[in-house]
Amino acid sequence: MNARELIAIGFPAGACAQHAKQVLQQAHAAKRDMAIVTEDLKRLAVSPSSFADHEVYGALARKVQDHIASRGRFQARDSDAPYRIWGENLESEALTQMRNACKLPVAVSGALMPDAHVGYGLPIGGVLATRNAVIPYAVGVDIACRMKMSVLDLPLSTLSDDKDRLTRALERETQFGVGASFRSPRQHDVMDEDWNVTAVTAKMKDRAWSQLGTSGSGNHFVEFGELVVSDASVGLQPGRYVALLSHSGSRGTGAQVADHYSKLARELHPELPQELSHLAWSASSRFYKTPKSAEVMIDSCKSSRKSV
Repeated sequence: MNARELIAIGFPAGACAQHAKQVLQQAHAAKRDMAIVTEDLKRLAVSPSSFADHEVYGALARKVQDHIASRGRFQARDSDAPYRIWGENLESEALTQMRNACKLPVAVSGALMPDAHVGYGLPIGGVLATRNAVIPYAVGVDIACRMKMSVLDLPLSTLSDDKDRLTRALERETQFGVGASFRSPRQHDVMDEDWNVTAVTAKMKDRAWSQLGTSGSGNHFVEFGELVVSDASVGLQPGRYVALLSHSGSRGTGAQVADHYSKLARELHPELPQELSHLAWSASSRFYKTPKSAEVMIDSCKSSRKSV
């Protein structure tokens, strides 16, 4: 069983689920009957007090008990933080997530953009201002996810007359799919930055380099098309142009950064009810040991919420 499956049978996310996973690994190494161990853990999740003095499961049971006791200490705001909505007919679940987020004691104000939809704790397309706190999942797993349009100095006829060349260019210069990477890493100034700013980014540098220029999966895409400009204020003379539009995800590094710091935050706030557990927070001094590393994450936060 992985951490997600342990959470599904009742273990609190974070330290409790990780401890339960270690218990499983130890049982497997000791060649115990895993079916029996799994049933024991299911009963422990429901009634940890029954296992508090157990020779094997006692420490895990007491950790779950402490977590349950701490949840009773959660204090919501006296009144929800204010938030505004741009757009209409938003998903009801996204509205519920925003209302829940505005109950946090660190919440100051919020906003929902027209593209808002359900996310992890905070809606995608949602913004939450907090006081002296960083919420990793409010930043999100899509750190540096972005859309970009490049206008090309090519005749418009290229779209119809040179389809094969454009297709080969896309196939050569990007990759799609979970874990997609290049055999020959691309070059970019971002790889010359200090990736040792945190342990998790240092560990992920090689993976990030191999995925540099890839697009990910899901709703990500790269395509050539026609751009019609009618207003010169955008910096181009009115006319029709060949353009390249891309939407790429943050790739594995962004997800790992978010997951790492979210686990730390959730361990700090076991008192949060289940619907708020993904909005656990920490003061910036807890996460970032130097001003430089704080600046890096602040820049990431600014770029990750492109709908602000």
